[in-house]
Amino acid sequence: MHAVVPELQERRTPMPVPESHFVNGMELKPPFPAGLESAVFGMGCFWGAEKRFWELEGVYATAVGYAGGSLVHPTYREVCGGDTGHAEAILVVYDPAVISYEELLRSFWEGHNPTQGFRRGYDIGSQYRSVIIASTDAQLRKAQASRIRREEQLSLAGHDRITTEIEFASPFYYAEEKHQQYLAKYQGG
Repeated sequence: MHAVVPELQERRTPMPVPESHFVNGMELKPPFPAGLESAVFGMGCFWGAEKRFWELEGVYATAVGYAGGSLVHPTYREVCGGDTGHAEAILVVYDPAVISYEELLRSFWEGHNPTQGFRRGYDIGSQYRSVIIASTDAQLRKAQASRIRREEQLSLAGHDRITTEIEFASPFYYAEEKHQQYLAKYQGG
């Protein structure tokens, strides 16, 4: 964990976000309908990663934000400063009767290079690290097992070790409204 710079501890109110998902109209914040579950992944810049998940059948809604750090309700600017310990992350709310957590993990591993440490392509910094935030013991076990399988596959192909962090029950903080479903709003994606 990274130390929090004292001056970053002033504003600690939740970020206002839209009521609904720009693409599919579903609500972005809990409470979500009964039977749905949530997962949190960090895999570099959250804009493209979010789209990867919202396109999956069985995903109810997605939102971007920050997870894995120690600052409550951080802003984009604070996270980009590198002193909060947060990674850019995606909240994925899904129907486990339609899509499994294992399928979400597969999309996570296939959607980025998990061997790059604190970078994803040209994006450099701890906020771009690869991270899985498990919200249940079952998710934690499945995430850890999937990491072992993926690392074996990458090792056989001659790739470096996976640097993905797997954490348990770290809070997810919503990013500013302008970042939610960014690719759909501003790039027509």
